Amino acid sequence: MVKYPIFLDLNGRRVVIIGGGNVATRKAETILGTGARLIVVAPRLDEMLRKVCSGTKAGSAGSPQAELIESKYSKDYLGRATLVIAATNDEALNKQIYKDCQELEILCNVVDSPGLCDFYVPAVVQRGDLQIAIGTDGKSPAYAGHLRKKLENIFTEKHGEFLTQLDAIRGFVIEKTADASQRKAIMGQLAGDESFEYFLQNGPEQWRKRAEEQVKSHTSGM
Repeated sequence: MVKYPIFLDLNGRRVVIIGGGNVATRKAETILGTGARLIVVAPRLDEMLRKVCSGTKAGSAGSPQAELIESKYSKDYLGRATLVIAATNDEALNKQIYKDCQELEILCNVVDSPGLCDFYVPAVVQRGDLQIAIGTDGKSPAYAGHLRKKLENIFTEKHGEFLTQLDAIRGFVIEKTADASQRKAIMGQLAGDESFEYFLQNGPEQWRKRAEEQVKSHTSGM
């Protein structure tokens, strides 16, 4: 069955990770970047996981802190979570976590067990606010990772900077153009390859001036 791809805003929402090893550490690092309220539950917590969750890992001094609970798993820890990630090496425990999530109607992902997942975590190329996600319906994370590396060579930080400029000019387009279909046409032109090439060659300031002139020419011709 086809999955429904979304980008989920987890800022301020409760996310629970069950597990305290390397996999849990990688998941925690990603989740913390979303601004979620992270809860990590495990009888033993790796030192690197502690560092990531306290924001003491190199380069992560500004990371929000997570609540670390050194305890065996209990359904009570799931609370009112938006998402749960089971990252333990205990197959029976992972199945129990998934079962508990189904009963509580909480979305659950059991790492490396596609049959026990309500959602799959895609491989992601991130350039500023630009995110490109690759999913394989859980069939081959390795292939998703391979494709991500290829896309990383195609999409650079300049694409993220270009997106920032498009976001800024969008308000100007809305202000100057009342007609929705015309706004769509203008933004389509500004987001095109020719516009991006001009941005690369001339920089954001010149691109902005040119973009404003294009918007004004469209509106004056109405």
